[in-house]
Amino acid sequence: MNKTEQLIETPSDPTVTSAAPFSFDPRTDLAAAVELAGRTLAAVRPEQYDAPTPCEEFDVRRLSSHLVAVVRRISVIGRGEDPFSVPSFADEIADGGWAAAWVPGAREVADVWADPGILGRQLRLPMGVLPGAAAAAVYTHELTVHTWDLARATGQAPDWDPALIERVIGVVRRALPAETRGGRIPFAEVVAVGPEAPAIDRLVPWAGRRP
Repeated sequence: MNKTEQLIETPSDPTVTSAAPFSFDPRTDLAAAVELAGRTLAAVRPEQYDAPTPCEEFDVRRLSSHLVAVVRRISVIGRGEDPFSVPSFADEIADGGWAAAWVPGAREVADVWADPGILGRQLRLPMGVLPGAAAAAVYTHELTVHTWDLARATGQAPDWDPALIERVIGVVRRALPAETRGGRIPFAEVVAVGPEAPAIDRLVPWAGRRP
């Protein structure tokens, strides 16, 4: 199970859940996260493939492969199909091919998630069944944190959208309380940062990262 996919608490019956209210269309944020992840991935240089990332399990090569798998899985989930039909890594892609593979993956996400009815549809994620609105928020967080991981590992400074990040923070802090780490929550303790820190530097510590 992907770590970020545990952000929304699974009900006792994983086939039944209700959509949390959103005052915005989470598909817009998802699309922006997909676009920024793609630009960051495209800027990775060959000499950086073996570099470590803040996500301890992945070096840049492995994280790049995982990101392509994530964008593919978002489309599969949106179609109501089995998320486990997509491996967690795009191992068939040779070094340097991830950015090219991202383009059709991102296009498919846009096509699949274009229907506004998807927001209320029950979709199967690896962690259980969630409404499309919640699924979009989960994967916006997933992509944003991993984009930050990749950017830190490769010396990039993405143009973060503070308003988007604030919305992600609002969702994540409700879904992943700081005091419940351990057990089924596979994140490290929240890293304390001041309220004056940039939005992205307040988001990633909630996933156990150190900005």
